[in-house]
Amino acid sequence: MTTTVDLVPGLITTRDAIAAAYGCGTFQGIEPADKAGKVFVYSDPSAGEEYGYTFDGRAEDDEFGPLYLYTGAGANGHQQPSGRNGALLTHVEKGRELHLFVAAGKVAGGGAMRQRYIGQMVLDPVKPYDVRRGPGRDRVMRDVLVFRFRPAKGTTPAWTEADRMPAAAKSGYEIIDPEVVVPAPVVLPQQGGVKVKTTEQHSTAETIADIPAGQRKVLRREGELVQAFVTHLAAAGHETHSFQITVEGEAGALIPDLYDATDHALYEAKGLTTRANVRMAIGQLADYRRHIPGDKVLRVAVLLPSEPSVDLKDLLGEEYVELVYQTEDGFAGWPLAHNKP
Repeated sequence: MTTTVDLVPGLITTRDAIAAAYGCGTFQGIEPADKAGKVFVYSDPSAGEEYGYTFDGRAEDDEFGPLYLYTGAGANGHQQPSGRNGALLTHVEKGRELHLFVAAGKVAGGGAMRQRYIGQMVLDPVKPYDVRRGPGRDRVMRDVLVFRFRPAKGTTPAWTEADRMPAAAKSGYEIIDPEVVVPAPVVLPQQGGVKVKTTEQHSTAETIADIPAGQRKVLRREGELVQAFVTHLAAAGHETHSFQITVEGEAGALIPDLYDATDHALYEAKGLTTRANVRMAIGQLADYRRHIPGDKVLRVAVLLPSEPSVDLKDLLGEEYVELVYQTEDGFAGWPLAHNKP
């Protein structure tokens, strides 16, 4: 007799029941079920809290709507985008559905953990994961892959307020490598999943995976711009990194695009040279700069793919934000000027 489990958001079940129905394992956070064409993901935010980080949970909505963050596999050492983590990264390419569960307390009279089914997800096609810094089981700091899940088309997730990421207990920062987002080409599933549109309009939360292709191109341009500038700075002997900034009472982290440690300068990159992007960068730099340590005055600059208008240059100057933009033979505006407020 074959055991069946009807995957309806809000269902309370166990790993054993899912394994019996779909032929996957029961012990890992990421459990592929190859024959069933599914990948099951089990999130337990309390497991991260035990080791000193809280990356799992319902994040703040962004311009595309709901988002759930999930810490990848690997207890110690830097996590890699392979193995079980690779099963997440390739789930669309391989035509596998992605199903998310959240721990919901132990079964009465036993040690097994109950699992609440949130719903079918897809990995964000624009930015599938962030790289964060956090302690491993051995308490050694390492790189952690934090995957970004969106509700699949037609799914109404069964998450609650209790699933939101916990607020940071204190403010602080960790040094991390610059985040360079260069999305891979779109791979579409045969049914459901991710659909790329040519319009900038978005539909409801239930179809939040419909992320426009134009946004991917902008982020690709931004990632390539940051990478080119990092290479440029490295050739000049400059040391670069970024920061993972936590703010007391807030969930998530602030991640500036690039910090030049040699020059004590913070950069915010944009993939388009538009007024909206420049204004956004000014606001982000104003927020980030308050949290960056250092004895010297921190310089801040906007990094753009082309020269902006005269009025935007004037705006940056009046806000004491410096400007660097890419040219055919390098970067105009670098080295930075030394004018300060």
